[in-house]
Amino acid sequence: MNKDKTGYGFLIKWLVIAGDLIVLNLLFFFVYRWTHTYEIEYFNAKLRIIILLLNFSYIFAIYFIPVWIYKPVMFTDKVVQRSLSLVSMHLIFFITCLFFLKLDVFPISFIVYLYITLFIIFTVWRVLAREALKLYRRKGRNYKRVIIVGAGKNGMNLYAEMKKEMAYGYYIYGFFDDNILLKNTLPNYLGMTYEVEEFALKNEIDEIYCTLPNSQDEKIIRIFNFAEKNMIRFYIVPEFSRYVKKRLALESIESVPLMAVREEPLQFFHNQIIKRVFDLIFSFLFLIIIFPLLYIIFGILIKISSGGPIIFKQTRTGIYGKSFDCYKFRSMKMNDDADEKQAEKDDPRVTKIGQFLRHSNLDEIPQFYNVLKGDMSVVGPRPHMLKHTELYSSIIDKYMVRHLIKPGITGWAQVNGYRGETKTMEQMEGRVRYDVWYLENWTFLLDLKIVLITIINMFKGEKNAY
Repeated sequence: MNKDKTGYGFLIKWLVIAGDLIVLNLLFFFVYRWTHTYEIEYFNAKLRIIILLLNFSYIFAIYFIPVWIYKPVMFTDKVVQRSLSLVSMHLIFFITCLFFLKLDVFPISFIVYLYITLFIIFTVWRVLAREALKLYRRKGRNYKRVIIVGAGKNGMNLYAEMKKEMAYGYYIYGFFDDNILLKNTLPNYLGMTYEVEEFALKNEIDEIYCTLPNSQDEKIIRIFNFAEKNMIRFYIVPEFSRYVKKRLALESIESVPLMAVREEPLQFFHNQIIKRVFDLIFSFLFLIIIFPLLYIIFGILIKISSGGPIIFKQTRTGIYGKSFDCYKFRSMKMNDDADEKQAEKDDPRVTKIGQFLRHSNLDEIPQFYNVLKGDMSVVGPRPHMLKHTELYSSIIDKYMVRHLIKPGITGWAQVNGYRGETKTMEQMEGRVRYDVWYLENWTFLLDLKIVLITIINMFKGEKNAY
């Protein structure tokens, strides 16, 4: 391993910021020149102030949305999300400054071109910078010297995760544990826990990860105090990580730390606002522009095929387990089993036009009215019949967790193949697993991705839609 553990990787944050400022200013002049056909007075007083505000707005925005691409683990979708957040924050600051200083001299086209292009370039720039850093780390540079105290199951699991990818930037020396038998079975066993301090100082350790059980609190406190005194970062892996395999949220009541079982982005008010505004705009535009035409066409076909009502209303389970009336284009003949029995392959109840509607997801279109009312969202876990909620909640762990958010017309489980009839318990468990993942990892970009995949699937058709 290269002795120069840091290299110049620590500069990546400042290189990205410098690149951002260069792009921001060059792009501003380019778009300004493109949207203004007349001669520009580049050095007049008003333009100087605007350029100053442009850069100050970036400084404020980067304070709230800092550069994180140097972190050990950060996936591309998170890079895209943070780029969007940064550009949105800059837009808010910049427009606000122009408005209050009465410098709003730009046409709407200028703002649109500038910020769409800025988002694209910032995203590409950050993804490339992230990949460059990963490559740099794979060559043995910009890493952290790490030891793990405790070679039990937690310690071994941590080691396995850290060793998955050199690009995470960890160089793990090995384990300290008071089980002397490990000396003959563990290839990177370093010694007893009382030897941690000497080894850490001698090898300039950056981080200590402690996986000892709570019963060994004296050893934990001793090593923690040592790390604090010598400016070594200290991390505790909790005992329950053996059976809780997921990301947890750290909270506190005064000085008492708490671990929340899950982190839910939609618990934050600003995320709720973003999702609800998107739901309102999307559903309202769809209902006034597209729905009337589809209602007339499919209404006539439904009446011809089987008679009866065009819209089918069914009580389903919504947010927090509350029931609501869910609307669909009727795709079946009138029958007494509609509220209890799922549609299955070659179901004789499904009409010819109903088969097309179900195969293309078009039977769900009236649910945009549910979205407008607030019972549903455009994207979320699919709502189930009350009978199925009662059944599955008693036999599937975490089933009711999916009801912590509004149900959706489409969802993460649906675009990953879990749509339509669920013949086996494994299929329903898979659907629940994807729904809970969506709850814990929601982003606005994820919603847009799901909507796009759903539209593509509508044209392709889905084999599980009976």
